[in-house]
Amino acid sequence: MNRSHPQAFMAGNPVQQVTLSSLEHYAYCPRQAGLILLEDGYADDAATVRGTLMHQRVHEPGHETRGAIRTLRALPVWHDELGLVGVCDAVEIYHSGRIVPIEHKSGAYVPEGPADIQVAGQAMCLEAMFRRPVPQGVIYSGADRRRHTVTIDATLRRRVTDLAESVRRILIAMALPAAPADQRCRRCSMRDMCMPRVLARAQAFAKAASTLFTPQPEAAWDD
Repeated sequence: MNRSHPQAFMAGNPVQQVTLSSLEHYAYCPRQAGLILLEDGYADDAATVRGTLMHQRVHEPGHETRGAIRTLRALPVWHDELGLVGVCDAVEIYHSGRIVPIEHKSGAYVPEGPADIQVAGQAMCLEAMFRRPVPQGVIYSGADRRRHTVTIDATLRRRVTDLAESVRRILIAMALPAAPADQRCRRCSMRDMCMPRVLARAQAFAKAASTLFTPQPEAAWDD
């Protein structure tokens, strides 16, 4: 395992590091990711509090061995070449050499959803660190109390690298993405901070304002 201090390099040049959690946020909503990354914005609701409580239980660093499986908890991971960095909730290491990252989520599992991106990024980091293939990850759903296996295929890996570049562009440009103002906003704890409905109609407001306040030609005076 490579235990050198994580430094992100691409083609020999340092690159802006991207957290694995930001990939999940961006996959759900680019503006949400921007608010968290650029403005340190965050707001809790019932769902996020449940998630925080769950992660408090699994984020205690440590390890245990049961039978042929060693479990590492709160394991820092990184990928130098891709500029990725994060923490795995848990990593199972089997006597056979098999490595499986486990990501805990309080809500229901959504196939091909943002959580898949996060666990795929963890798998790619583990591959770089342990020099072994990690073809699968697991999402543990607190809502249904079961594990969901995620296949880390070429398509999912490409989504990770593409999203990492998108997040990196936000960090470099220091500009918030536009508000989507769609069904995602109803479930977002940050909607009051984001004001998606107001911002989505900003162009319409500007057009209306320009109509109201455009100077009109003076009327000709009759002698």
